[in-house]
Amino acid sequence: MRLGIIGLPSSGKTTLFKALTGADLQVEDWSGGGRVQVHAAVVDIPDPRLDALSEMQRPRKTTYAKVTYAVVGGLQVDPGQHGFPGKFVNQLDQMDGLILVLRAFEDPAIPHPSGSVDASRDLRTMLAEFLLHDMMAVERALDGLREQRQKRGAQERVEIDRRLALFERLAATLNEERPLRVMHLDRDEEQLLAGYGLLTHKRLLSVVNIAEGGTAPELGSIGEEMQSIAMQCKLEMEIAQLPEEEADAFLMEYGIEVSGRARVIQSSFEVLGLLSFFTVSDPEVRAWTLQRGGTALDAADTIHTDMARGFIRAEVIQWDELADLGGLTQARGVGKLRLEGKDYVVADGDVIYVRFNI
Repeated sequence: MRLGIIGLPSSGKTTLFKALTGADLQVEDWSGGGRVQVHAAVVDIPDPRLDALSEMQRPRKTTYAKVTYAVVGGLQVDPGQHGFPGKFVNQLDQMDGLILVLRAFEDPAIPHPSGSVDASRDLRTMLAEFLLHDMMAVERALDGLREQRQKRGAQERVEIDRRLALFERLAATLNEERPLRVMHLDRDEEQLLAGYGLLTHKRLLSVVNIAEGGTAPELGSIGEEMQSIAMQCKLEMEIAQLPEEEADAFLMEYGIEVSGRARVIQSSFEVLGLLSFFTVSDPEVRAWTLQRGGTALDAADTIHTDMARGFIRAEVIQWDELADLGGLTQARGVGKLRLEGKDYVVADGDVIYVRFNI
């Protein structure tokens, strides 16, 4: 899972990045008008369910699922005047989803590039710019495909016609001023869009960067396809720099029941349509991520391609039931492990033991 953090200048992109990763990235690294810069960090995804399974099994190794956060600089205050830089779009195209940071704090020492703080305005501006970018990109793609069709033979036109039909659907959606992420595309269609840099196709989470003790402003209608959460990014950044014990005490002191980092990760899972499943053994207890709707065969392939190739069946149990029983041996002994075929749809929190033969 790779998430790109973007936003207008002075919105708090770097602050959020440091809050999520604990990285010691200097704000000065972002000086320099409009240059596309990227800093990335891989972090463990906290999961109390995995902790409980590890406590039960006492394995030699516990492996958390990973998430990569990449903060991408180079977004201008008025991108529509010049368009998005190609390098900027290329970076975003590599992301599974985007986190859009919206400034909602006042600070005379850090003036807002637009002259005033208005998170709702900034959100509308960015969404409109993304829409305009995609309209132009899709129109260019359609022109190119139509030109290719005239030059190709009948056999090649079949594939070109398939792409033309898809991009005509994309154009129709964009002309209705709707983002491409609202469309229902199959796996083949998703693959066809790779490399086109379509920004409204990316899953989007907005983080409203509020002052310490502040409240989030109303953003208006943002559409069902996008979530928004408020976060005291500067405070959370300071907490992220502390040892774990001190950080927990800090959270309690400020009445923060769930850290902003945990809330962003959870919201990212929901926006990207992901779930977690687990594997449990003496060598390793491990968390994995899978697209919602994924099957037991998909889970086997996530673990190792050989498992998918030689898949026989999967033994499945929910994590809390397994923890209560005390382990796989005990669960088998009382007949609590369900035998599922390759088409079984994996549920969030499933513990899966794959039987295979190659």
